[in-house]
Amino acid sequence: MLLRTDGEGMNVWYIAAYSGKVDAMREIWELAKKRLTTEEIKKEMLLRTDREGRNAWHNAAYWGNVDAMREIWELAKERLTTEEIKNEMLLRTEGKGKNVWHIAAYTAT
Repeated sequence: MLLRTDGEGMNVWYIAAYSGKVDAMREIWELAKKRLTTEEIKKEMLLRTDREGRNAWHNAAYWGNVDAMREIWELAKERLTTEEIKNEMLLRTEGKGKNVWHIAAYTAT
């Protein structure tokens, strides 16, 4: 159930992240640590992209969910290499060619 995705390519952790439900993200993360391998957590939670090519961090930024972005960032620092953070989070572009910095700038208030 943790890894099942909807028609958009989003799993429950991803949906909680873009919805800004940080408490739900933390609960799902704790459950995932008990049930999933390190590689599954990395691939299916931190680095999973939807059909638009966005990861959870992109979508949290797109919806202006700064607390969710912070949570993802802290978890990524624990689980990802420096190269993965650079390439898959900081520089990754979504389907329209925007990286997280572009998205955050567009949604900043």
